[in-house]
Amino acid sequence: MNSVCTPKEALLKLEHFCAYQERCHAEVVTKLYSLKMTSDEIDFIVVQLIESNFLNETRFACSFARGKHRIKFWGRIRITNELKARQISSTTIAIALKEISPEEYETTFEQLSERSWNSISEKNTLKKRKKFCDYMLRRGYESNLVYDKVKELEQI
Repeated sequence: MNSVCTPKEALLKLEHFCAYQERCHAEVVTKLYSLKMTSDEIDFIVVQLIESNFLNETRFACSFARGKHRIKFWGRIRITNELKARQISSTTIAIALKEISPEEYETTFEQLSERSWNSISEKNTLKKRKKFCDYMLRRGYESNLVYDKVKELEQI
């Protein structure tokens, strides 16, 4: 067996890894594989981390949703897709999205859309509309919100 470190050392490393910032199970498992741990050792360490509350998928998802919305101004769709990519369950994703209040979501959407619309210097209305919609959809906002907003902004 050519482990990089013992399971005990790996557990300590992973405790620091999880204490530094919230992690999802997939990140922890990937890290353990990089330390050349066996599947049994990985299972044991993950259970230990969960029991000692270093690893908590719901806490990770909630923190992720809040952070990505408040700091990167992501919409619900982008947050959901990113969490799914990290193998987070639909139930947990639903709990995480509740961390963003409808008022906060709407305010962020309004500010981002106004800023985005005003920053696009395109003269051609159709091209400007496309650039705006593409940007807002890439950010993960719902298409009905984006299309309603673009109509509103074109009236100004």
